[in-house]
Amino acid sequence: MSEQPTRVVKGNMIGMSMPDIDVWSERVVTVLGQNPGPFTGPGTNTYIVGTSQRPLLLDTGQGLPQYMPLLERALDEHRGAHELERIVLTHAHGDHLGGCAQVRERFGPLPILKRPWPGMDTGIEEHVVAIDDGAVLETEGATLRAVFTPGHAEDHLCYWLEEERALFTGDVVLGAGTTVIPEHGGDLADYLDSLRRLLALEPAVIYPAHGPAIHDAGKKIREYIAHRELRDAQIVALLREGVSDVKQMVQRMYADVPEFLHTAAGTSVRSHLRKLEREGRARRDGDQWALAAE
Repeated sequence: MSEQPTRVVKGNMIGMSMPDIDVWSERVVTVLGQNPGPFTGPGTNTYIVGTSQRPLLLDTGQGLPQYMPLLERALDEHRGAHELERIVLTHAHGDHLGGCAQVRERFGPLPILKRPWPGMDTGIEEHVVAIDDGAVLETEGATLRAVFTPGHAEDHLCYWLEEERALFTGDVVLGAGTTVIPEHGGDLADYLDSLRRLLALEPAVIYPAHGPAIHDAGKKIREYIAHRELRDAQIVALLREGVSDVKQMVQRMYADVPEFLHTAAGTSVRSHLRKLEREGRARRDGDQWALAAE
């Protein structure tokens, strides 16, 4: 393992800054959700999409009070707008749907379009308009097509912006660092399939939920796939050495990242181990892991 590179995707979200409001294209304006952190970076990117005075809002942030004045200002300055058409969500994690109530209180009873996730669509269930893979959402100046991309979350949809060959990737591809595969609703095999599906679209640019736009989209997605393949190989090498405990694996594999991130790293290691177990390459005995017979 020592002869291998330690990682393919380098860097992380820590200390990253971005403008609160930014124009990314003639039809895309981003407004930060004001929830910075080691996993959210400068905050959740929420997107005003479309060219009319009644655009749609893609993701809503966490619901913090300081977000709303920024959204109002962005609408006024960049669209001459004081209304929204509807809310569209990538997935049901709190930093993406947490602002739905806040946005609906300000702009009225907007429909919320997403792929339903029973038990996770907390507080918005009765307002959800169900969409799924292939759904086409049109607003003036922009056409979005939903692309089902599970792996980070069971309900995750990315959105293909037809006019720009751009992808809103939610938490599937980030502007820096890599995505955590949660124990609840996450699946690494599904995640890799989702990455390959996005790669096949040949996007020109990625608009992620966290961090800056990615203008070499294909290269970034290939790096994400290679990074996960490397992690598989590292874990297999450690199992071959007799390392059986997730904590020890994290200490070896993530020696180059701050220790407070090791808990999240352990979540990703377990996602790899579960995948290897299903593939017949690893076996588990309680909390201990071993290489399956080769």
